[in-house]
Amino acid sequence: MTDFVALLGVKGGPAIRPGSNMPTSILVSLGGRTILVDAGLGAAKGVCDQGIALTALDAILVTHLHSDHYLELGPLLHTAWTAGLNRPLPVYGPPRLSSYWSGFLASMKDDIELRIADEGRPDLAGLVDLRPIDPTGIAEIGGVCLRAMENVHPPVEPSYALRLEAGGKSVVLSGDTAYMPEMEHFAKGADLLVHEALLTDGVDALVAKVPNGDDRLRTHILRSHTAAEDVGRIARDAGVARLALNHFVPDGLPGFAEADWEAAVRKTWHGPLVLGRDGIRIEL
Repeated sequence: MTDFVALLGVKGGPAIRPGSNMPTSILVSLGGRTILVDAGLGAAKGVCDQGIALTALDAILVTHLHSDHYLELGPLLHTAWTAGLNRPLPVYGPPRLSSYWSGFLASMKDDIELRIADEGRPDLAGLVDLRPIDPTGIAEIGGVCLRAMENVHPPVEPSYALRLEAGGKSVVLSGDTAYMPEMEHFAKGADLLVHEALLTDGVDALVAKVPNGDDRLRTHILRSHTAAEDVGRIARDAGVARLALNHFVPDGLPGFAEADWEAAVRKTWHGPLVLGRDGIRIEL
């Protein structure tokens, strides 16, 4: 199997609008394993659009408990189950992910019990192996080495950046995070760094599109995400081979184009750059 990273959804934040991308999910094919990182709205279709069956996933990783990163986790797992999932699937995430999963199972109790009795399905609850992400250790997913680092995404705690390594290749995913110099060490020498990005000039326009919030939204965005110029600085200082941007804030708003993102990043990064879009596949 070819090693690649597919950005299934690259929009920052949970709201979708005409012209926007879909929220965050990333498919990593590395070392013969297929791993989904985050499951924002549209993740199940995004996986299938890459030609990968949901039943073929080897693990799912959830970086933090903001809805644009796990809203579709339950539906995706349920859909994989109806498509034939018959083996335990490891799902790594923050400790409180178990509450979400219990709630999802309760919400679908009638359907699940009916399909077990009427169709002979195995119990869905027994097919999902929830595991905590441990930033102090190393996990192995079928030969793929997983490292995690707590990032800075207030007020959400914990929230993680991830590093996946196999076969001499390494991929670093920033997760949602404010600028943190520690990311330079975490991403050191990676073949690909996928990092969230913020255009600070677009924050006011974004907040104006959300009539049911107040100035606290603006404060959250500015203190919890990384300006594109700082993303370039991290990539440069970490010496990564390639940089890809995802989790664009803002996304899908008039007046902000790819040229704006490129201009901001190029202030500090002059290496290979991928501006993410839904479904883009980056070969490793």
